[in-house]
Amino acid sequence: MSRKNGKSDGEAQELDVEHELPASVGEDEPGNPSAQGELREAETLKLKAERDSLLDRLARLQAEFENARRRASREQQDFREFAAADTIKTLLPVLDSFDRALRAAPAEKSEFRGGIELIQKQFEDALSKLGLRPIAAKGEPFNPHLHEAIEMVDTTDADDQTVVDELQRGYKLKERLVRPSMVRVARNPKPHQN
Repeated sequence: MSRKNGKSDGEAQELDVEHELPASVGEDEPGNPSAQGELREAETLKLKAERDSLLDRLARLQAEFENARRRASREQQDFREFAAADTIKTLLPVLDSFDRALRAAPAEKSEFRGGIELIQKQFEDALSKLGLRPIAAKGEPFNPHLHEAIEMVDTTDADDQTVVDELQRGYKLKERLVRPSMVRVARNPKPHQN
């Protein structure tokens, strides 16, 4: 066996395929600049297409992330409002008790009545800061989305389908209905003449 560059003929036949450089197109034709130019142009077009695809994908992912962030923020806000609505619902019977106490107490001004009115006003103010608003009922047209009709009253003193009495005040928290007003509604076949 003859040795070339320190290797035997058997060793020279085994090629190191993993570390061997690929033959380039046009290598067989020395001095063919058009083949090399076409190869570079094809590679450039391929890289530009890949870049455009990645930029498009990045833009879509950024949009999806922004939408997810907005959705999470909106869900958090809805959760806070829902939690506040639950808390406020538990406090509404206290407001109802104040209303009943003031209706049952003598109309004359006394220190006790004045104290109850003051406490009720403070309580209503605190809840209004949270966004609670009473629903207008008496004298308003009946609205099934805001009012719960407990009784229909035959009367000629009010227009048909008008709230004549409010039994329990209804409330909205911002734009969400917390509790509808319990009302008596007029039933009058003839329109009321003013």
